[in-house]
Amino acid sequence: MIQRLTTSVLIVGGGPCGLMLANELGRRGVSAILIDEKPGTAFNPQANATQARTMEHYRRLGFADEIRGAGLPADYPTDVAYFTRYTAHELARFQLPSAARATELIKGMSGSWSAAELPHRVSQKFVEAILLRHARALAGIQLHYGHRLIGYVSNDAGITAEAERIGDGARIQIAADVLVGADGPRSRVRQSLGISYAGTTSVQRDFMGGRMLAVYLRAPEFYAHIPHDKAWMYVCFNRDRRAFMAAVNGRDEFAFHTQLRPGEDESAITADDAKAAFQRACGSDIPCEVLSHLTWTAGHALVAESMQRGRVFLGGDAAHLFTPTGGLGYNTAIEDAVNLGWKLAHVIKGISPVALLDSYAAERRPVALRNTDYARRFADSLGLFAAVPEIEDATATGEEARRAAGAYLDQHARAEFNIPGITFGGRYDGSPIIVPDGTRPPSDAADVYVPSACPGGRAPHAWLGPGVSLYDRFGFEWTLLRCEGSDVDDVRLQEAAGSLGADMRILTLPRALRDLYEADLALIRPDQIVAWRGSAAQAGMFPRVLARALGHAGTVP
Repeated sequence: MIQRLTTSVLIVGGGPCGLMLANELGRRGVSAILIDEKPGTAFNPQANATQARTMEHYRRLGFADEIRGAGLPADYPTDVAYFTRYTAHELARFQLPSAARATELIKGMSGSWSAAELPHRVSQKFVEAILLRHARALAGIQLHYGHRLIGYVSNDAGITAEAERIGDGARIQIAADVLVGADGPRSRVRQSLGISYAGTTSVQRDFMGGRMLAVYLRAPEFYAHIPHDKAWMYVCFNRDRRAFMAAVNGRDEFAFHTQLRPGEDESAITADDAKAAFQRACGSDIPCEVLSHLTWTAGHALVAESMQRGRVFLGGDAAHLFTPTGGLGYNTAIEDAVNLGWKLAHVIKGISPVALLDSYAAERRPVALRNTDYARRFADSLGLFAAVPEIEDATATGEEARRAAGAYLDQHARAEFNIPGITFGGRYDGSPIIVPDGTRPPSDAADVYVPSACPGGRAPHAWLGPGVSLYDRFGFEWTLLRCEGSDVDDVRLQEAAGSLGADMRILTLPRALRDLYEADLALIRPDQIVAWRGSAAQAGMFPRVLARALGHAGTVP
């Protein structure tokens, strides 16, 4: 007997994108069913870097501290360090703060790092478990792991899908308003739409280009054997075995990745082979237990040719596939979910017309193209730089080779891991729901972020008091910032929002922060993007501005 379920949104894929979308929808009272073929959240560590913008979204949902408390111990350094082999020569080190230190540091930072949160180094397996726990607690959210999508039909009446429980073949029929495919790089949903990836793939490099071996391992004696300070990321640089390895729990678990060399048959790799690869990178037979191993391909910079077809949307790896330099894949996926979440909720609840959903691909696909390009550049920088044969020699020539490699790798680390411009600088210029004001946004640079309230970008951040972020005062949906002393009628502005069905908070910005927004008024979207800004004299146009930001047709002079 087929079980029949009804929901507003069917999410296929229970990774970070799908789980974040479930949280965004559930917080807004919108029902969703999530299905995923895996029995539960990730066992393998997978992504290991949560960027600051993603942490700001976790803060918005109320669990940034929980995320920051997961993974590495609070006092564990998050340095990126480069070695010939882990027990041998240290070549370069980019020092980064521990989780505890980051929480304090951010409160005094400005300029490019003017933010509510700093990045956090935590394995995706821990993040997914937290996202799952919060999604499960939301009314209207149903999570069905261990289920695969069999097929679906999409028409003007909605989505009718069928899923199968992997354990016993029991079928579920699901009726939904929309379907979101967040089901990874081999997305069944994307393939069903006939949508292909475009971009570059199969790029061959000395490292981070070609087939890679991923090993999740336990090595309780690792730190005792390493004559160097602890790091979060250990990069091995030599002619024999190039690799990178992230500390998972700061005690004994690690995520080790190495480039397969010519002649290494991936189909024949055993746990013993994986152990040997780790030990060669260490330069010592450090005891370890292989918890899992698998192969994957580096060298992708791919974006789906479309991210929407009617009632069906794509997000996360189903929409874009990265080589994981810069940690951009998972973080881009989170912002897909944030962007799509509030828009789906607005349409489903009748606040916005269905045309609002056209802005999803219009906004997110250009950012995906931007971010995959940045990740490709980082992969080229690291992977096309090859070790010279004498890099490990105990000679003057070897010493000079290590000095030169260290200088290059130090520069590379700063380029890949100090990226406020990438983190905060993604913009939605040209979006149909952004109201431009004639100003030009700052130039896009990886390592520099210039806070700007030019419509289409992240709202500039400020601290209002000890530990109190401006973002903490934003409404969960819409926020209208009005500078202190501005001659505007709050009641009329609030009435305009109410007439359009928008949940909007009016927040008075201290006079000292007016220069930050360079306007008397600024409309902030639910995803903390500036939709419009204007002077007090332009307050009369606010109803039309908000209508456009909500997706209603029309122009704003």
